[in-house]
Amino acid sequence: MRARRIGAFIGAGMALSLALSACGSDKEKTEAKSVVQKAKDDKKLTIGIKFDQPALGLKKPDGSYDGFDVDVAKYVAQKLGVPESGITFKETTSANRESFLGGGQVDLVFATYSITEARKAQVTFGGPYYVAHQDTMVQASNTSIKKPEELKGKKLCKAAGSNSFRRITEGPPDGKLNIKGVTLVEASSYSDCAAKLQAGALDAVSTDDLILAGFANQQKGKFKVINAPFTDEKYGIGIKKGDKETCEAVNTAVTQMYSDGTAKTLLDKHFSGTGLKLVTTVPQMEGCA
Repeated sequence: MRARRIGAFIGAGMALSLALSACGSDKEKTEAKSVVQKAKDDKKLTIGIKFDQPALGLKKPDGSYDGFDVDVAKYVAQKLGVPESGITFKETTSANRESFLGGGQVDLVFATYSITEARKAQVTFGGPYYVAHQDTMVQASNTSIKKPEELKGKKLCKAAGSNSFRRITEGPPDGKLNIKGVTLVEASSYSDCAAKLQAGALDAVSTDDLILAGFANQQKGKFKVINAPFTDEKYGIGIKKGDKETCEAVNTAVTQMYSDGTAKTLLDKHFSGTGLKLVTTVPQMEGCA
């Protein structure tokens, strides 16, 4: 009798162990689910965008969202099987893009996210969905800065989490011009940079031409872009590191966006009349290695 009871306890323990093991296995499968699988299964995605960049990612007073990044995100999500009603947009700044992806606060990031070698170590990038070019914005009355080299001795905005200032002040790999004698002025975001430029707290803001065009167009007559581009900024779609399946699906969607004419329609919608030379051919994809 005693032996039978011991055997029963052992059997129950093994069954419990197997059940817990199965639960753990199910949990691991859920956690390992790719974003493209989540999109198909749940018809929902949380997407990180900027909330303060005119023509790119802007939260409007009525609570809706507007901009090129927003529209591209909607298009890609739809191709992954998620309707607009299934998207939750979450404010994602230059400073927290990597941590939001790594921590699962967002599934994808469409936030003027330039692909760099340093960022590739932390993030898998889909795209690019557009190749912008770094340029410089100054007050409309400024006549002393006509090319980026003339930023020497000037006050330049340094937006938190952005690499754009490095293109001016450092050399390769993430730098470009290696101009010395530039005074960097800290700012929380590019909208903060624009406010500081308007107030005279700095001389220039240098970043992607699409970003600058949005601010200049929003506040006509206050700013001007000097139209002296000097880099290629490949706007990538941020994905959690290692999610190759989603990267490949996203790249297919971006290619379709250009081939069916949607990309041209969106670029014209948001940047027509800004003076930018818009490129409407599909960019060379980076690959999902």
